[in-house]
Amino acid sequence: MTSLLDFTAQYHGSLRRVPVLLPVALDQTYDYLAPDGFELEPGAFILVPFGSQQRIGVVWDQPRGPEKEVAEAKLKAVTERLDVPALPPQSLRLAEWVARYTLSPLGMVLRMMMGAQAVFEPVKPRFGVRLCPGIAEPARMTPARRRALEVAGDGLIRAKTALATEAGCSTGVVDGLVEAGLLIEVAIPDRRYPTPNPAHSKVEFGSAQQASVVALLDGVPGSGKTEVYFEAVARALERGRQALIMLPEIALTGQFTSRFEKRFGCSPVEWHSALASAERGRVWRSVATGEARVVVGARSALFLPYGSLGMIVVDEEHDQGYKQDDRVHYQARDMAVVRGNIAQCAVVLASATPSLESHVNARTGRYRHLILPGRYSGVELPDVTPVDLRKHPPDKGNWLSPVLVEATKETLAKGQQTLLFLNRRGYAPLTLCRTCGHRIECPQCTAWLVEHRFRNRLNCHHCGFSLPLPEKCPKCGERSSLVACGPGVERIAEEVAERFPDARVTLLSSDLVPGLTEMREIMRRIEGGEIDIIIGTQIVAKGHHFPNLATVGVVDGDLGLGQADPRAAERTFQLLHQVTGRAGRAFAQGRGFVQTYMPEPRARGAAASGRDAAAFRPAGGAHHFNQAQGAGGDVCARRRAPRPSFEIDRGVGAGRGAARRHSRPASMADPGQGIAGARHAGLLAIVAGSHSGAAR
Repeated sequence: MTSLLDFTAQYHGSLRRVPVLLPVALDQTYDYLAPDGFELEPGAFILVPFGSQQRIGVVWDQPRGPEKEVAEAKLKAVTERLDVPALPPQSLRLAEWVARYTLSPLGMVLRMMMGAQAVFEPVKPRFGVRLCPGIAEPARMTPARRRALEVAGDGLIRAKTALATEAGCSTGVVDGLVEAGLLIEVAIPDRRYPTPNPAHSKVEFGSAQQASVVALLDGVPGSGKTEVYFEAVARALERGRQALIMLPEIALTGQFTSRFEKRFGCSPVEWHSALASAERGRVWRSVATGEARVVVGARSALFLPYGSLGMIVVDEEHDQGYKQDDRVHYQARDMAVVRGNIAQCAVVLASATPSLESHVNARTGRYRHLILPGRYSGVELPDVTPVDLRKHPPDKGNWLSPVLVEATKETLAKGQQTLLFLNRRGYAPLTLCRTCGHRIECPQCTAWLVEHRFRNRLNCHHCGFSLPLPEKCPKCGERSSLVACGPGVERIAEEVAERFPDARVTLLSSDLVPGLTEMREIMRRIEGGEIDIIIGTQIVAKGHHFPNLATVGVVDGDLGLGQADPRAAERTFQLLHQVTGRAGRAFAQGRGFVQTYMPEPRARGAAASGRDAAAFRPAGGAHHFNQAQGAGGDVCARRRAPRPSFEIDRGVGAGRGAARRHSRPASMADPGQGIAGARHAGLLAIVAGSHSGAAR
């Protein structure tokens, strides 16, 4: 606050010098002169000369970087102030914290906050058509024209293409009606986002609340974690604050939006990479002005310019999709905790398989630990069975064991759905020559090329290199000698088509679904029971709710173990636990089958992040894993293990140096007394924090 006052005094004084940060890979501000009549508060977007270019910059509240005295005569003047809402002070502090913590240039962090280029461009008016009343019908009235007039009869403004689509005609018909005077062109008003209604919330909350609280919402799959944090979002809305809900996959937004509409009466504001540029600009501006009350988005949504943020939810907080590995390297889960502290608002980390960092922080008292031990519907967790492939091997040339095939047949006979999971895109991970043994590698990064038979190409999943599937070995030249080794989801789909020719099958993989619209349509068909067998990668493993899904089969439960990644064990368990948790969520007891060559129950590799970890971790602690063991036995043992009763675990308050990367920074305040409120078993309401006082 002192820097803000100093800046204001300096601006109104004689110097009129303002520090400006530019969205470039530099870690310092530049001084510019503000002409008379410019009102430039910190966070304002301005246009300034930078070298031979005109660049957009942000007025900072104090100089950053090495200080160097420059005479005012050498300083350049600000060109103009842009008609864009200013960044709030919280965004300035967040940018500085992220830049310092991640060792990134401050200008690059600012660039992330300016993620909607359209907001800085002139608004292009959009025109539509509506019915002009009182005009007589023309002499030539075709059926297509009549349909268009009937649709336009409600008086609403529609784009020409929208009217043509609804009427089942071409845009030429609409243009003809405009020329005839029956339709008039008018400007389409700017879209306004609806305000969610939390009025029907009846949850009783405790009275003791603190401004900055971090809570780990730890519940089994299907326990109602979404409904729980919806109640916390409702409380934030009642206080007139904004809320942010972060999801790791944009594929989850479709089903999530439907659930949000049922709870709040309208859709949330979405933010992700699939939005058009103009829509991103509208969302950015509406967040800055406070019109957008609830934002649902990917990790980049954390850097939008919230003016009154009162709640942050990080759903599936363990997911690796929250980690960004280009330009500014950051973990959005950690940055959400930081942003919550800066904004003095509550942060909820929700997961059925919390990360080790969050688990340790909860157990040592840094985070509140809220446990949902059972499913909200009352249905038991699925019974997960390891399938020992040494005893039940698949038929030659196939990849599904007889046990899993028989379970799929039983499920189809009952009219229920089956999910076959394999976290490997394409048809086969390796293509080699049977004559000379040559393995086809990527010429750019030496990784094995993956065959995608549906597209008849070999792709590198590391650098993106691609080439057509060769007809002969590139080394020895032998024709018809190339053979695919190992299974991918396309190969599993081929086997399923042979075994179950009458079943309705869909294949879900990020490289096969062209866009978000198509993904949502597939999810709608699965949820509506129009699909019998779902085959997919990790895109189907998290967050989805398929009421009729009864059986889940993991084709390769050992995939991911034995790698150089020290967290391979933890991530393997998280993935298997999540995907088997899709079964039996609504009506009947679900079943899970994990095909593995290492089903021993002491396989610690996949049980690293469990809530009931004391029963499964060795005495040496969370870091002593045996990754040579398989995953299947541990998943089954964890399912059968007793769960603690419904509780709010406030931690022991000791061992504060145990966790480092996901721990609260030393500069952040300790959370106070205050995640409170429970209605009944399976529903917990998290209060979004009192904003009447400051954190300790």
